[in-house]
Amino acid sequence: MTDGEPPRRLLRRSMSRTAAPPLLNGDPEGFEGVRLSLGEAQEALVRAADRIAAPRSIFAREPLNILALSGGAAGGAFGAGVLAGLTKAGKRPNFAIVTGVSTGALMAPLAFLGPAWDDRLADAYTGGHAARLLALRRFVPGAGPGLIRGEALDALIGAFIDDELIAGVAAAHAQGRRLFVATTDLDRQRAAIWDMGAIASRALTGDGERALHLFREVLAASASLPGLFPPRLIPCVSEEGVYDEMHVDGGVAAPLFVLPDALLRWKQVGRRLRGGRVYLIVNTILEPGSRITSGNVPAILIRSFDTMLRFSYRQALSLTATFCAGAGLPLEIASITPAPHHGSMMNFDTKSMKRMFDAAFEEAAAGKAWTRYA
Repeated sequence: MTDGEPPRRLLRRSMSRTAAPPLLNGDPEGFEGVRLSLGEAQEALVRAADRIAAPRSIFAREPLNILALSGGAAGGAFGAGVLAGLTKAGKRPNFAIVTGVSTGALMAPLAFLGPAWDDRLADAYTGGHAARLLALRRFVPGAGPGLIRGEALDALIGAFIDDELIAGVAAAHAQGRRLFVATTDLDRQRAAIWDMGAIASRALTGDGERALHLFREVLAASASLPGLFPPRLIPCVSEEGVYDEMHVDGGVAAPLFVLPDALLRWKQVGRRLRGGRVYLIVNTILEPGSRITSGNVPAILIRSFDTMLRFSYRQALSLTATFCAGAGLPLEIASITPAPHHGSMMNFDTKSMKRMFDAAFEEAAAGKAWTRYA
Protein backbone atom coordinates (compact mmCIF):
# COMPACT_ATOMS: atom_id res chain seq x y z
CA MET A 1 0.00 0.00 0.00
CA THR A 2 1.45 3.38 -1.02
CA ASP A 3 1.18 6.66 0.86
CA GLY A 4 -2.27 8.16 0.54
CA GLU A 5 -3.82 4.93 -0.73
CA PRO A 6 -6.85 3.81 1.36
CA PRO A 7 -6.66 0.38 2.96
CA ARG A 8 -7.95 -2.40 0.70
CA ARG A 9 -10.44 -3.43 3.37
CA LEU A 10 -12.08 -0.01 3.14
CA LEU A 11 -12.19 -0.24 -0.65
CA ARG A 12 -14.02 -3.54 -0.42
CA ARG A 13 -16.56 -1.95 1.90
CA SER A 14 -17.42 0.93 -0.45
CA MET A 15 -19.83 1.09 -3.40
CA SER A 16 -19.02 2.44 -6.83
CA ARG A 17 -21.74 4.79 -8.09
CA THR A 18 -22.56 7.68 -10.36
CA ALA A 19 -23.60 10.29 -7.82
CA ALA A 20 -26.54 12.60 -8.36
CA PRO A 21 -26.28 16.37 -7.94
CA PRO A 22 -28.07 17.38 -4.72
CA LEU A 23 -31.16 18.89 -6.39
CA LEU A 24 -31.35 16.62 -9.43
CA ASN A 25 -34.72 14.96 -10.01
CA GLY A 26 -35.18 12.33 -12.67
CA ASP A 27 -36.85 8.96 -13.19
CA PRO A 28 -35.75 5.42 -13.92
CA GLU A 29 -35.36 5.32 -17.70
CA GLY A 30 -38.64 4.36 -19.35
CA PHE A 31 -40.55 4.49 -16.06
CA GLU A 32 -41.49 8.12 -15.71
CA GLY A 33 -43.90 8.88 -12.88
CA VAL A 34 -43.58 5.60 -10.97
CA ARG A 35 -41.50 7.07 -8.13
CA LEU A 36 -43.45 9.62 -6.12
CA SER A 37 -42.71 12.12 -3.40
CA LEU A 38 -44.97 12.10 -0.36
CA GLY A 39 -46.93 15.01 -1.83
CA GLU A 40 -47.37 13.26 -5.18
CA ALA A 41 -48.37 10.05 -3.41
CA GLN A 42 -51.01 11.99 -1.49
CA GLU A 43 -52.56 13.18 -4.72
CA ALA A 44 -52.41 9.69 -6.25
CA LEU A 45 -54.14 8.16 -3.24
CA VAL A 46 -56.88 10.80 -3.28
CA ARG A 47 -57.59 10.01 -6.93
CA ALA A 48 -57.58 6.27 -6.24
CA ALA A 49 -59.89 6.69 -3.24
CA ASP A 50 -62.28 8.81 -5.28
CA ARG A 51 -62.45 6.24 -8.06
CA ILE A 52 -62.81 3.18 -5.85
CA ALA A 53 -65.19 4.57 -3.23
CA ALA A 54 -67.44 6.50 -5.63
CA PRO A 55 -70.99 5.05 -5.56
CA ARG A 56 -71.70 2.81 -8.56
CA SER A 57 -75.39 3.48 -8.00
CA ILE A 58 -77.54 5.17 -5.40
CA PHE A 59 -77.61 1.89 -3.48
CA ALA A 60 -74.18 0.34 -4.12
CA ARG A 61 -70.68 1.45 -3.25
CA GLU A 62 -67.47 -0.48 -2.71
CA PRO A 63 -65.96 0.26 0.70
CA LEU A 64 -62.46 1.71 0.66
CA ASN A 65 -60.47 -0.84 2.67
CA ILE A 66 -56.80 0.00 3.15
CA LEU A 67 -54.08 -2.42 4.29
CA ALA A 68 -50.72 -1.17 5.54
CA LEU A 69 -47.95 -3.72 6.15
CA SER A 70 -45.03 -2.76 8.38
CA GLY A 71 -41.45 -3.94 8.56
CA GLY A 72 -40.15 -6.56 10.96
CA ALA A 73 -37.81 -8.87 9.01
CA ALA A 74 -38.58 -12.46 10.11
CA GLY A 75 -41.70 -11.08 11.82
CA GLY A 76 -43.25 -11.03 8.36
CA ALA A 77 -44.23 -14.63 9.09
CA PHE A 78 -46.79 -13.14 11.49
CA GLY A 79 -48.40 -10.98 8.80
CA ALA A 80 -48.47 -13.87 6.36
CA GLY A 81 -50.24 -16.01 8.97
CA VAL A 82 -52.79 -13.28 9.67
CA LEU A 83 -53.71 -12.95 6.00
CA ALA A 84 -53.96 -16.70 5.46
CA GLY A 85 -56.03 -17.08 8.65
CA LEU A 86 -58.45 -14.38 7.51
CA THR A 87 -58.88 -16.26 4.24
CA LYS A 88 -59.59 -19.47 6.16
CA ALA A 89 -62.24 -17.70 8.24
CA GLY A 90 -63.84 -16.13 5.17
CA LYS A 91 -63.28 -12.68 6.71
CA ARG A 92 -60.54 -11.26 4.54
CA PRO A 93 -61.49 -7.82 3.20
CA ASN A 94 -61.02 -6.86 -0.42
CA PHE A 95 -58.27 -4.28 -0.08
CA ALA A 96 -58.51 -1.36 -2.48
CA ILE A 97 -55.15 0.08 -1.42
CA VAL A 98 -52.18 -1.90 -0.08
CA THR A 99 -48.96 -0.31 1.15
CA GLY A 100 -45.79 -1.97 2.37
CA VAL A 101 -42.50 -1.09 4.01
CA SER A 102 -39.47 -3.38 4.44
CA THR A 103 -40.65 -6.98 4.96
CA GLY A 104 -44.14 -5.55 4.53
CA ALA A 105 -43.07 -4.48 1.05
CA LEU A 106 -41.99 -8.03 0.24
CA MET A 107 -45.39 -9.45 1.16
CA ALA A 108 -47.42 -6.52 -0.18
CA PRO A 109 -47.73 -7.76 -3.81
CA LEU A 110 -48.96 -11.17 -2.63
CA ALA A 111 -51.38 -9.59 -0.15
CA PHE A 112 -52.56 -7.23 -2.89
CA LEU A 113 -53.41 -10.10 -5.23
CA GLY A 114 -55.58 -11.80 -2.61
CA PRO A 115 -56.32 -15.27 -1.24
CA ALA A 116 -55.37 -17.13 -4.43
CA TRP A 117 -51.74 -16.26 -3.63
CA ASP A 118 -51.77 -17.42 0.00
CA ASP A 119 -49.79 -20.59 -0.72
CA ARG A 120 -46.97 -18.58 -2.26
CA LEU A 121 -47.06 -16.12 0.63
CA ALA A 122 -46.90 -18.91 3.21
CA ASP A 123 -44.01 -20.61 1.39
CA ALA A 124 -42.07 -17.33 1.27
CA TYR A 125 -42.05 -17.13 5.07
CA THR A 126 -42.18 -20.76 6.20
CA GLY A 127 -40.49 -22.67 3.37
CA GLY A 128 -36.95 -22.28 4.71
CA HIS A 129 -35.82 -19.84 2.03
CA ALA A 130 -34.93 -17.04 4.47
CA ALA A 131 -33.03 -19.41 6.78
CA ARG A 132 -30.97 -20.63 3.84
CA LEU A 133 -30.27 -17.26 2.26
CA LEU A 134 -30.30 -14.66 5.03
CA ALA A 135 -28.65 -16.31 8.03
CA LEU A 136 -26.09 -13.99 9.65
CA ARG A 137 -23.63 -16.86 9.86
CA ARG A 138 -23.20 -16.48 6.10
CA PHE A 139 -21.94 -12.91 6.23
CA VAL A 140 -18.34 -12.13 5.27
CA PRO A 141 -16.77 -9.22 7.20
CA GLY A 142 -15.29 -6.56 4.93
CA ALA A 143 -16.91 -7.99 1.78
CA GLY A 144 -19.26 -5.06 1.21
CA PRO A 145 -21.42 -2.35 2.80
CA GLY A 146 -23.66 -4.81 4.63
CA LEU A 147 -23.43 -7.88 6.84
CA ILE A 148 -25.53 -9.91 4.38
CA ARG A 149 -24.82 -9.87 0.67
CA GLY A 150 -27.41 -8.21 -1.55
CA GLU A 151 -27.43 -11.27 -3.80
CA ALA A 152 -29.05 -13.27 -1.00
CA LEU A 153 -32.00 -10.88 -0.87
CA ASP A 154 -32.21 -10.91 -4.67
CA ALA A 155 -32.47 -14.70 -4.64
CA LEU A 156 -35.22 -14.61 -2.02
CA ILE A 157 -37.27 -12.05 -3.96
CA GLY A 158 -36.66 -13.66 -7.35
CA ALA A 159 -38.18 -16.94 -6.19
CA PHE A 160 -41.59 -15.36 -5.60
CA ILE A 161 -41.81 -12.25 -7.78
CA ASP A 162 -42.18 -13.45 -11.38
CA ASP A 163 -43.95 -12.58 -14.64
CA GLU A 164 -47.22 -14.14 -13.47
CA LEU A 165 -47.28 -11.92 -10.39
CA ILE A 166 -46.40 -8.83 -12.44
CA ALA A 167 -49.33 -9.54 -14.77
CA GLY A 168 -51.69 -9.90 -11.81
CA VAL A 169 -50.58 -6.61 -10.27
CA ALA A 170 -50.95 -4.83 -13.61
CA ALA A 171 -54.50 -6.19 -14.02
CA ALA A 172 -55.51 -5.02 -10.52
CA HIS A 173 -53.96 -1.61 -11.22
CA ALA A 174 -56.07 -1.30 -14.37
CA GLN A 175 -59.16 -1.88 -12.21
CA GLY A 176 -58.26 1.14 -10.06
CA ARG A 177 -56.67 -0.60 -7.10
CA ARG A 178 -53.30 0.67 -5.91
CA LEU A 179 -50.13 -0.95 -4.53
CA PHE A 180 -47.52 1.35 -3.01
CA VAL A 181 -44.09 0.53 -1.54
CA ALA A 182 -41.90 2.96 0.40
CA THR A 183 -38.11 3.20 0.23
CA THR A 184 -35.81 5.82 1.73
CA ASP A 185 -33.91 8.06 -0.69
CA LEU A 186 -30.70 8.26 1.32
CA ASP A 187 -29.16 11.10 -0.68
CA ARG A 188 -32.14 13.41 -0.18
CA GLN A 189 -33.09 12.02 3.24
CA ARG A 190 -36.74 11.56 2.34
CA ALA A 191 -39.26 8.83 1.67
CA ALA A 192 -39.86 7.69 -1.89
CA ILE A 193 -43.22 6.08 -2.66
CA TRP A 194 -43.25 3.69 -5.60
CA ASP A 195 -46.40 2.97 -7.58
CA MET A 196 -45.83 -0.75 -8.10
CA GLY A 197 -48.92 -1.16 -10.26
CA ALA A 198 -47.62 1.49 -12.63
CA ILE A 199 -44.28 -0.34 -12.83
CA ALA A 200 -46.03 -3.66 -13.49
CA SER A 201 -48.20 -2.05 -16.17
CA ARG A 202 -45.13 -1.22 -18.25
CA ALA A 203 -44.75 -4.97 -18.81
CA LEU A 204 -47.93 -4.81 -20.90
CA THR A 205 -46.19 -2.45 -23.31
CA GLY A 206 -43.56 -5.02 -24.24
CA ASP A 207 -40.95 -4.09 -21.63
CA GLY A 208 -41.61 -6.97 -19.29
CA GLU A 209 -38.00 -7.83 -18.44
CA ARG A 210 -37.13 -4.29 -17.33
CA ALA A 211 -40.42 -3.92 -15.46
CA LEU A 212 -39.78 -7.15 -13.56
CA HIS A 213 -36.22 -6.04 -12.74
CA LEU A 214 -37.29 -2.63 -11.40
CA PHE A 215 -40.20 -4.17 -9.46
CA ARG A 216 -37.80 -6.57 -7.72
CA GLU A 217 -35.19 -3.87 -7.17
CA VAL A 218 -37.66 -1.57 -5.41
CA LEU A 219 -38.77 -4.40 -3.12
CA ALA A 220 -35.13 -5.18 -2.32
CA ALA A 221 -34.41 -1.51 -1.58
CA SER A 222 -37.39 -1.26 0.75
CA ALA A 223 -36.13 -4.28 2.70
CA SER A 224 -32.43 -3.28 2.79
CA LEU A 225 -31.86 -2.27 6.40
CA PRO A 226 -28.64 -0.20 6.49
CA GLY A 227 -25.76 -2.11 8.00
CA LEU A 228 -27.36 -5.50 7.39
CA PHE A 229 -27.93 -5.23 3.64
CA PRO A 230 -26.13 -2.99 1.14
CA PRO A 231 -28.08 -0.01 -0.25
CA ARG A 232 -29.64 -0.27 -3.70
CA LEU A 233 -28.50 1.97 -6.54
CA ILE A 234 -31.34 2.73 -8.95
CA PRO A 235 -30.19 4.32 -12.25
CA CYS A 236 -32.21 7.38 -13.19
CA VAL A 237 -32.20 9.80 -16.10
CA SER A 238 -32.65 13.56 -16.19
CA GLU A 239 -31.79 16.34 -18.59
CA GLU A 240 -28.28 16.38 -17.12
CA GLY A 241 -27.70 12.69 -17.83
CA VAL A 242 -27.68 9.36 -16.00
CA TYR A 243 -27.13 9.13 -12.26
CA ASP A 244 -27.66 6.67 -9.40
CA GLU A 245 -30.12 7.14 -6.57
CA MET A 246 -29.21 5.34 -3.34
CA HIS A 247 -32.22 3.77 -1.62
CA VAL A 248 -32.44 1.84 1.65
CA ASP A 249 -35.11 0.39 3.94
CA GLY A 250 -38.38 2.31 3.70
CA GLY A 251 -38.82 2.09 7.46
CA VAL A 252 -35.98 4.58 7.94
CA ALA A 253 -38.22 7.40 6.64
CA ALA A 254 -41.76 5.97 6.70
CA PRO A 255 -42.44 3.21 9.26
CA LEU A 256 -46.04 3.00 8.04
CA PHE A 257 -47.65 4.55 4.98
CA VAL A 258 -51.44 4.60 5.25
CA LEU A 259 -53.26 7.64 3.91
CA PRO A 260 -52.20 11.22 3.29
CA ASP A 261 -53.21 14.18 5.40
CA ALA A 262 -54.71 15.54 2.19
CA LEU A 263 -57.70 13.24 2.67
CA LEU A 264 -58.57 15.05 5.89
CA ARG A 265 -58.91 18.26 3.90
CA TRP A 266 -60.98 16.63 1.20
CA LYS A 267 -64.44 18.14 1.51
CA GLN A 268 -66.18 14.86 0.60
CA VAL A 269 -63.96 12.60 2.68
CA GLY A 270 -66.73 11.59 5.09
CA ARG A 271 -69.11 10.47 2.38
CA ARG A 272 -66.50 8.77 0.23
CA LEU A 273 -64.85 6.79 3.03
CA ARG A 274 -68.01 5.77 4.85
CA GLY A 275 -67.99 1.98 5.27
CA GLY A 276 -64.24 1.68 4.72
CA ARG A 277 -61.62 0.63 7.25
CA VAL A 278 -57.88 0.88 7.76
CA TYR A 279 -56.09 -2.36 8.63
CA LEU A 280 -52.54 -2.33 9.99
CA ILE A 281 -50.43 -5.46 10.26
CA VAL A 282 -47.41 -4.68 12.42
CA ASN A 283 -44.85 -7.43 11.94
CA THR A 284 -43.05 -6.88 15.21
CA ILE A 285 -43.57 -6.78 18.98
CA LEU A 286 -44.50 -3.27 20.06
CA GLU A 287 -43.76 -3.56 23.78
CA PRO A 288 -40.12 -3.16 24.92
CA GLY A 289 -38.41 -6.27 26.24
CA SER A 290 -35.38 -6.53 28.52
CA ARG A 291 -32.44 -8.82 27.86
CA ILE A 292 -28.65 -8.71 27.91
CA THR A 293 -27.07 -7.66 24.59
CA SER A 294 -23.81 -9.34 23.58
CA GLY A 295 -20.86 -7.11 22.77
CA ASN A 296 -20.27 -8.24 19.17
CA VAL A 297 -21.20 -6.20 16.08
CA PRO A 298 -24.05 -8.42 14.75
CA ALA A 299 -25.71 -8.61 18.18
CA ILE A 300 -25.52 -4.83 18.66
CA LEU A 301 -26.90 -4.15 15.18
CA ILE A 302 -29.75 -6.62 15.64
CA ARG A 303 -30.68 -5.26 19.06
CA SER A 304 -30.56 -1.71 17.70
CA PHE A 305 -32.80 -2.80 14.82
CA ASP A 306 -35.36 -4.28 17.22
CA THR A 307 -35.31 -1.15 19.39
CA MET A 308 -35.69 1.18 16.41
CA LEU A 309 -38.67 -0.79 15.13
CA ARG A 310 -40.54 -0.72 18.42
CA PHE A 311 -40.12 3.00 19.01
CA SER A 312 -40.77 4.09 15.44
CA TYR A 313 -43.85 1.93 14.96
CA ARG A 314 -45.42 2.97 18.23
CA GLN A 315 -45.06 6.59 17.17
CA ALA A 316 -46.39 5.83 13.68
CA LEU A 317 -49.39 3.99 15.17
CA SER A 318 -50.22 6.99 17.32
CA LEU A 319 -50.18 9.28 14.28
CA THR A 320 -52.27 6.84 12.25
CA ALA A 321 -54.85 6.55 15.03
CA THR A 322 -55.14 10.33 15.14
CA PHE A 323 -55.60 10.45 11.36
CA CYS A 324 -58.27 7.74 11.34
CA ALA A 325 -60.18 9.39 14.17
CA GLY A 326 -60.23 12.65 12.23
CA ALA A 327 -61.38 10.90 9.04
CA GLY A 328 -64.00 8.81 10.83
CA LEU A 329 -62.32 5.60 9.74
CA PRO A 330 -62.31 2.53 12.01
CA LEU A 331 -58.77 1.33 12.60
CA GLU A 332 -57.92 -2.35 13.08
CA ILE A 333 -54.44 -3.34 14.24
CA ALA A 334 -52.74 -6.74 14.42
CA SER A 335 -49.31 -7.01 16.04
CA ILE A 336 -47.20 -9.79 17.50
CA THR A 337 -48.07 -10.69 21.07
CA PRO A 338 -44.94 -11.08 23.24
CA ALA A 339 -44.13 -14.71 24.07
CA PRO A 340 -41.13 -16.43 25.69
CA HIS A 341 -40.20 -18.22 22.46
CA HIS A 342 -40.02 -15.01 20.43
CA GLY A 343 -36.45 -13.98 19.78
CA SER A 344 -35.02 -11.30 17.55
CA MET A 345 -36.89 -10.32 14.41
CA MET A 346 -33.60 -11.05 12.63
CA ASN A 347 -33.80 -14.73 13.57
CA PHE A 348 -34.70 -16.45 10.29
CA ASP A 349 -34.85 -19.94 11.79
CA THR A 350 -37.54 -21.80 9.85
CA LYS A 351 -39.08 -23.48 12.91
CA SER A 352 -39.43 -20.14 14.70
CA MET A 353 -40.99 -18.49 11.66
CA LYS A 354 -43.41 -21.36 11.12
CA ARG A 355 -44.40 -21.24 14.78
CA MET A 356 -45.11 -17.52 14.42
CA PHE A 357 -47.06 -18.10 11.19
CA ASP A 358 -49.16 -20.88 12.71
CA ALA A 359 -50.02 -18.87 15.83
CA ALA A 360 -51.10 -15.88 13.75
CA PHE A 361 -53.08 -18.13 11.42
CA GLU A 362 -55.02 -19.71 14.28
CA GLU A 363 -55.80 -16.35 15.89
CA ALA A 364 -57.00 -14.84 12.62
CA ALA A 365 -59.04 -17.93 11.71
CA ALA A 366 -60.72 -17.69 15.12
CA GLY A 367 -61.55 -14.02 14.61
CA LYS A 368 -59.04 -12.78 17.20
CA ALA A 369 -56.44 -11.07 15.02
CA TRP A 370 -57.55 -7.46 15.33
CA THR A 371 -57.54 -4.84 18.06
CA ARG A 372 -59.97 -2.09 17.09
CA TYR A 373 -59.43 1.61 17.50
CA ALA A 374 -62.43 3.84 16.73
